[in-house]
Amino acid sequence: MSEVEQKALLEKIDPVHKDKAPGSKSAVKSFLSGGVGGMCLIAAGHPLDLVKVRIQTSNEYKGTFDGLYKTWSKEGFRGLYRGMLAPLLGVTPVYALVFWGYDIGQRIARSFSKTDSRTPLTFGQILFAGGFSAIPATALMTPMERVKVLLQVQGQQVGGPKFGGPIDVAKHVLKTEGVKGLYKGTLATLLRDIPGSVFYFGGYELVKKALTPAGAKPDSISPLAIVCAGGIAGMANWAVAIPPDVLKTRLQTAPEGTYTGVRQVFVELMRNEGPKALFRGMGPAMIRAFPANAVCFLGVEVSSKIMDRLW
Repeated sequence: MSEVEQKALLEKIDPVHKDKAPGSKSAVKSFLSGGVGGMCLIAAGHPLDLVKVRIQTSNEYKGTFDGLYKTWSKEGFRGLYRGMLAPLLGVTPVYALVFWGYDIGQRIARSFSKTDSRTPLTFGQILFAGGFSAIPATALMTPMERVKVLLQVQGQQVGGPKFGGPIDVAKHVLKTEGVKGLYKGTLATLLRDIPGSVFYFGGYELVKKALTPAGAKPDSISPLAIVCAGGIAGMANWAVAIPPDVLKTRLQTAPEGTYTGVRQVFVELMRNEGPKALFRGMGPAMIRAFPANAVCFLGVEVSSKIMDRLW
C-alpha cells in the first residue's frame, strides 16, 4: 500500500487524526503570534491605559485629554509610559496564553461537536473559545495587572513615586501581603476578561468574516480589513469590560484591608458614587481600544503567516 493510500485509509478510520500534528503546531503558532500581538498592543496603547487607571482611581481629571495633558505637564513624556515595563515584560506570555487558550477552546468546542479543523466553527463555538481563552491567561494577568496599576497611580501620590519599577512593587507586595497579594483581584479579573474575551474574539471573527470577499479564504483578508476587525474587536471588548475593570482597579490599588473582596467594592461604589462610577475610564479605554487592538491583531496575523512560511 502506498503512503497516499495509507493516509487515505487512516482518514477514513479516524478523520480527526490527520489534524493532531497540525493541531499541536497550531497551538505553538497561536502561542508565539499571541505574544507578538500583545507586545504591539502595549507599545501602541499604554499612555491611554495609564490615563484610564488614573481616572478610575482619582477625581483629579476631567476627562481623557485632561488626563493626558496633566500627566504630560507634571511628569513629562516618560510619565505617560509609567508602569509600562511590567505589562511589556508580562504581555508576551499573557497574550501568548490568551491566543493559545483560544486555540485550545476551539479544539474543545470541536470535540463536543465531533468535527475536525476542516469544518468552520459556528459562531457559538467561537464565543465559547473566546471566553475560555481568558481562563489560562488569568494566572499571569492578575499579578501583572496588580503591579501595573500600583505603578500607574504613583504620580497621583503626595511625595512622588514610591517604587522604582515593577520589581520594587513585586517585592513590596510580597513582603507586606505575601504571594496572595500579587493575586489580589483574581475574581475581578475573571469577571472582566471572560465576557470581554467573548466579545473580543467574537467581534473579531464576525467583522473579519463580513470583510472577507465572497469566495475568498479567511487567510487572504487584507491588512486594512484586519486592522478594522481588530480595532472593532477591541472596542467590543471594552464595551462590556469597563465596569468589572473599575472594580478590579479599585480593589488592586486600595491599601491592604480596605475591602474584603470585589463584592464590597461594588456595594460601596454604588452607595457612594452611583452607577455612573462603573463607567469611569470609558473614554480613554475606547479611544485606546481601536488602534491598540488593530495593531495587536495585525501583529498576530502577520507573525502567524511568517511562521506558516517558515514551517
